[in-house]
Amino acid sequence: MRRFLRENGLGLAFGVAFLLALLGQAFAGHADFNNQLVAENLQPISVGDYMASSDFAVDVMENWQSEYLQFFLYIFLTVWLVQRGSPESKRTDRIGTESDEAQRVGRHAGSDAPRWAAAGGIRLKVYGSSLGLVMGSIFLLSWLAQSISGVAAYNEEQLRQLQAPMSWPDYIFSADFWSRTLQNWQSEFLAIASMAILSIYLRQRGSPESKPVGAAHTSTGVAG
Repeated sequence: MRRFLRENGLGLAFGVAFLLALLGQAFAGHADFNNQLVAENLQPISVGDYMASSDFAVDVMENWQSEYLQFFLYIFLTVWLVQRGSPESKRTDRIGTESDEAQRVGRHAGSDAPRWAAAGGIRLKVYGSSLGLVMGSIFLLSWLAQSISGVAAYNEEQLRQLQAPMSWPDYIFSADFWSRTLQNWQSEFLAIASMAILSIYLRQRGSPESKPVGAAHTSTGVAG
């Protein structure tokens, strides 16, 4: 058990942090939502009902889709774009998908390589882009879930105010949908740019997200 915890500590720590943050969001969001209901002279709801509501779902989904958009874009853009001096970038002489030898695929695959890495044809093409494809798929699905839960939450508020509801196609072109979407996107893009640029000049000893403390500022694609 101790070995399992040590070897999987990063994933477990962030998994627990995710669940705690989600639970905290549920209780804080529930309190805020009930405050709105009381202000409108409506009956408050339980935490369970709130967590099953479209209001909670849209708040969760709008964060998930922006995070997976960040991963998706970063995975694909870093194939072709580099940042000189950043450990978040690959070396400037390795722009592109690189050779089979460099990627250790096909006849260059080792004995411990994944089976599809040693295969050719469509299996190698799919496996060679599988990380980005999965991240992109999760982004699209969570964005779709955000739009569906968002229009439900928006229409609930409209009905409470005795106003006409909106259709799903109209909602995805509405200011409410794009305000929710873009406020998350801009923060993700800023975070990526900050990490890529600040890691050129700043260090965190022992972290694979940083260059070695003594590495030159111009060293690119080198992890500490």
